[in-house]
Amino acid sequence: MKIKYLGHASFLLRFKTAKLITDPFDPKMVGLPFPRQEADIVTISHQHEDHNRADLVKGEPLVIDLPGEYEKKGVRIKGFLTYHDKKKGAERGENIIFKIESEGISILHCGDLGHVLSDEQVEALGKVDILLVPVGGFYTIEPEEAVELVNKIEPAIVIPMHYNHEKLNQKVFSALKPVEKFLELMGGGERVKDLSLLKSDLEGREKEVIVLELS
Repeated sequence: MKIKYLGHASFLLRFKTAKLITDPFDPKMVGLPFPRQEADIVTISHQHEDHNRADLVKGEPLVIDLPGEYEKKGVRIKGFLTYHDKKKGAERGENIIFKIESEGISILHCGDLGHVLSDEQVEALGKVDILLVPVGGFYTIEPEEAVELVNKIEPAIVIPMHYNHEKLNQKVFSALKPVEKFLELMGGGERVKDLSLLKSDLEGREKEVIVLELS
């Protein structure tokens, strides 16, 4: 499989049988262009415009924006209800985290998770190979909480998302922390353009941080 970062909380996951896009965003709000891209599946963690623009994805994708179990073209998706804040959604509403499985690899996309998962929630998830986690804080968990979540889930690979950088619309996202804060807490990380993996590539890896750079 291949993982490409589209920006903010959006990724393109390419499997042998299907393409999946997470949290497509409104380019005007986010400040980044959203690429013209086809997909078979789109996951939407919550209904905010920097996460829910499935209409920008080409083709006729299966759009998943509710908890539950789904499958298309050999890709299995399970959505778990969480919250966008620490008050059970009272401030920013609900959030769905999606576990995506294909080719023997499991990926967890956390969307705008606003709280650290409980031990019971982590147990319900089962094994996670790759964790896509927000690290910028303010609207989501803070960098320190992201580290706590990583230590609870213990994935092979951690890919940070939803953090501040110069290309983002600063009128909206200036409160987000840069990825460097998370990297400092995690003891560093590797920066790459995109990531190609086989199940066998995950053996022996533990909580390895990879920052996917925008093209």
